[in-house]
Amino acid sequence: MGIFTGFSISGSGLTAQRFRMNVVSNNIANLETTSTPEGGPYIRREVVLSPLITRSLRPQRPGLRGQASIQGVEVAKVQEDRAAPKVVYEPDHPDANADGFVTYPNIDLVSEIIDMNAALRAYEANVTALNSAKAMAMKALEIGRA
Repeated sequence: MGIFTGFSISGSGLTAQRFRMNVVSNNIANLETTSTPEGGPYIRREVVLSPLITRSLRPQRPGLRGQASIQGVEVAKVQEDRAAPKVVYEPDHPDANADGFVTYPNIDLVSEIIDMNAALRAYEANVTALNSAKAMAMKALEIGRA
């Protein structure tokens, strides 16, 4: 793996985790959104990540076929969580139905905070890996000058 591959892998991780944090933030911001333009309450969203795979057509060694290698991570999709929404009896709420029940989003604040924390830790790990690759590249340049 080359030094620039390390930069690319860490960079893709940073981008994916930042995107994941934005989705979680949006979920938290809509924790009590009972009415959306689409109708009904806000639906929780979650990010699905997948490996970013490249395929080499040239074999790395004689006698082998081309190989696939993981070059980072990418956002495969953002999907809606289809868990049942929360229904609460609040007859005075403007979005209450005829029986006085309000349908709230299917968002658990504690789970969202845990997901945000996991994304933050993964982001920090990618920053550390990127800084380590940068330090190695700088050291290699210093050795090349000597």
